[in-house]
Amino acid sequence: MPDDRMTPRDLWILVCEDDDELGERVASGLRGAGYTVDLTRNLSEAGQSCGTRSYDCLIVDRGLPDGDGLDLIRGQRESGRRTPALVITARDGPRERAEGYASGADDYLAKPFSLSELATRVRTLCGSRQRSPAQVLAVGDLVVDRLRRRVRRGGVLLTVTSREFNALELLTARAGTPVSVREIAEYCCGTASSANVEDVVRQLARKLGEPQLIHASGTGYLMHI
Repeated sequence: MPDDRMTPRDLWILVCEDDDELGERVASGLRGAGYTVDLTRNLSEAGQSCGTRSYDCLIVDRGLPDGDGLDLIRGQRESGRRTPALVITARDGPRERAEGYASGADDYLAKPFSLSELATRVRTLCGSRQRSPAQVLAVGDLVVDRLRRRVRRGGVLLTVTSREFNALELLTARAGTPVSVREIAEYCCGTASSANVEDVVRQLARKLGEPQLIHASGTGYLMHI
């Protein structure tokens, strides 16, 4: 099974900030703290990134060129994703904060702020997620409900075996990162033997349909749109 004791280098952060200087400063500071960071500058870029990768924390500005950053958080919550979200904004009045929390934000940090405080907030949010792992995983229109062990694609409930669900859960949780056949075997079958993994993944890919989500990658498989 995957090790739950994660360090910053295991965690992937999405930053959505249209101010080039601030965005680069935030991304650089978090990378210096050991996190992997994707920097986007508008809702469109951020939405595309969230559709192809499972993040551990979202850092979102409100005043973006193509809308309010809260729309990104709201969309994530409506799709079942509970990724911790931190709003960074100059809009810091009580009404704005209330709007943020009502949209699903977990924390609010007013500009200007120090990078040390930001890093502390991110560490707290990521720690909270590790203590309470997300029960619902999503990649594009694929939704994996860990608690009920149900899989939906495009809103349609799919029938999968126990081993297929386990393999899909692991690949979805690690979306954007190659997973070795050995890891899949240990996670879905409880053994290091990889004899049945190819069959499990092939049947799973058939059931998921098009466009293809599971791709061969080196000595394993990769989940991405």
